[in-house]
Amino acid sequence: MKSVLLIGLGRFGKHIAIQLNRLGHDVLGIDHNEERVNEAMDIVTDAQIGDSTNEAFLHTLGVNNFDICYVTISNDFQSSLETTYLLKELGAKFVVARAERDGQERFLLRNGADRVVYPEKQIAKWAAIRYSSDHIMDYIELDENHSLYEVAVPDEWVGKSIIQLDVRRRYNLTIIGLKKNGVMNFMIKPETVMTKDLTLLVLGEYKALEKCFRF
Repeated sequence: MKSVLLIGLGRFGKHIAIQLNRLGHDVLGIDHNEERVNEAMDIVTDAQIGDSTNEAFLHTLGVNNFDICYVTISNDFQSSLETTYLLKELGAKFVVARAERDGQERFLLRNGADRVVYPEKQIAKWAAIRYSSDHIMDYIELDENHSLYEVAVPDEWVGKSIIQLDVRRRYNLTIIGLKKNGVMNFMIKPETVMTKDLTLLVLGEYKALEKCFRF
């Protein structure tokens, strides 16, 4: 269990709080809006009304005692920037800040953010890749070039083994797991034969995947 300071209890902040709650973390939620604070009481360990751009207020929270500080302030980039800066000045160990527009990420990083999330842009990319292909069931981006993709087995692969398909040499892709009936199996062998009821967990670049699966 980690101790988390969550600043900003708008829609995105509430979704973060819900997931942190499910994971069993100890969350202190902060927002200047009393209504938002009251609405979040059931999904955080504790919540307070306060101005996160006020250094004296932040100091009372003991921000250096939290494992993670999230800044999820919406529609007020100046406050987000100031809050991020003050958190690091007060000794915050790890700050994750939200960007809402292109260009905000570099300013947040310069002002102390350890990581920046841009949910609208990230979800847009996920949705574009996920739903523009008949084969891709899901994917997780690892860096600018490489991702993990869950893909359906093409009809022409059914009955062939992994070693016969030789996708690593032919396409520079690596099959690292097979899912059947919702259960992922990472103990795969070269002689494993493809069946229609399988989905594959594949590591590689999108262009290579596109070429291999002929999107």
